Amino acid sequence: MLLTLGAIFILLLLSAFFSGSETALTAASRPLMHQLERDGDRRAGMINYLHGHRERLIGTILLGNNLVNILASALATSLLITYYGESGVVYATMAMTLLILIFAEILPKTYAIRNANQASLAIAPLVRVLVFIMAPLTKAINFLVSGLLSLLGLDYNAEDAFASSSEELRGAIALHDAADRDTDRERAMLRSVLDLNDVQVSEIMVHRKDVAMIDADQSPDKIVEQVLASPYTRIPLWRGQPENIVGVLHVKALLRAVQEHDGTGELDIVKQAAEPWFIPEQTSLLSQLQEFRHRHEHFALMVDEYGSFMGIVTLEDILEEIVGDISDEHDLAKLGVIHEPDGSYLIKGGVTLRDLNRQFGWNLPDEEAATLAGLILHESRRIPEPGQIFLFHGLRIEILQRQRHQITLVKILPLPGANDKNAPETSASGK
Repeated sequence: MLLTLGAIFILLLLSAFFSGSETALTAASRPLMHQLERDGDRRAGMINYLHGHRERLIGTILLGNNLVNILASALATSLLITYYGESGVVYATMAMTLLILIFAEILPKTYAIRNANQASLAIAPLVRVLVFIMAPLTKAINFLVSGLLSLLGLDYNAEDAFASSSEELRGAIALHDAADRDTDRERAMLRSVLDLNDVQVSEIMVHRKDVAMIDADQSPDKIVEQVLASPYTRIPLWRGQPENIVGVLHVKALLRAVQEHDGTGELDIVKQAAEPWFIPEQTSLLSQLQEFRHRHEHFALMVDEYGSFMGIVTLEDILEEIVGDISDEHDLAKLGVIHEPDGSYLIKGGVTLRDLNRQFGWNLPDEEAATLAGLILHESRRIPEPGQIFLFHGLRIEILQRQRHQITLVKILPLPGANDKNAPETSASGK
């Protein structure tokens, strides 16, 4: 009897080990283990290996856990039948259920989930050995499971089943909750990095009507005068009509040429300009960022499907999508948003929806329009008159100014629940 009780005790300890190992290894922080492995921690490397072969890890733990639980229950049943007859089956079931539930499941798993990183590092070497020893058996079981699932028309692929996605990373960023402003900025920057492949350059471009350009047919002195008066270092040159871009003039290249020619007398400005680089409006920000790095350029001109010049996009524009507005001593002040004392905002129609969502935490959709004026036109299905009021996406929008067919200034007052993501997305009315 003592030997049997001792064996049951040891089997319960093994069951607790397997249960705690499963919880600790699956709950351990993968980013932390990755960094520890890079710092030279061999145990973290073992954990990363086990995460990479998770089907073998789970198979080994489940096999070991069920083996010791069933064996412990069988020994307890045999022992109690010897002393109590057939009623010993009931006693053994009740006793082993309580023992396994409390000491082999709840207790070790509670500890493991509260100390996942420390516990996983402690048990990793032993679990790694068990996975290696039991590899043939777990492979055979996985092969059998795969065959049974194929009979049901299901494709068992453990690699795909445990693959992570960008949505998992977005969820991890959202779970990083804190009330301070710096954490909010960091969270917004991380989300922006993940959005780079989903945003097109047309959503952040500087429209052609706002692009500073110079007529290349002017005299060199006149061109130099306009370049010096401009706050920009790269300026497109056009001939005949503004859409006919013949080059992009860099201020440094112009000044170097002026110095070499000892003035602007015989200087050909167009020859000093770089070849214009045209890109389609459907290009994603991630692709364009990679192209900027590959070509060592910071300036591109965007065209639509018909080849018409639409606007420009720069490296700074893409970086501002990640870190927010970047201004230097030569930049023109951007007076796109003014906060009024009554809680409303005076906003120019050309302000982008992405900037508004990032700055105020709104949920304005940017699939059909890139700017606030574009969203108003899309939702109202009309060209509104000054004084008209609309209710869009939890906001009260009043049209203040319009220049020809372009909305130039609106007044926005957030309504209660405007930042609630569960609020209705489209609720429009006008008067």
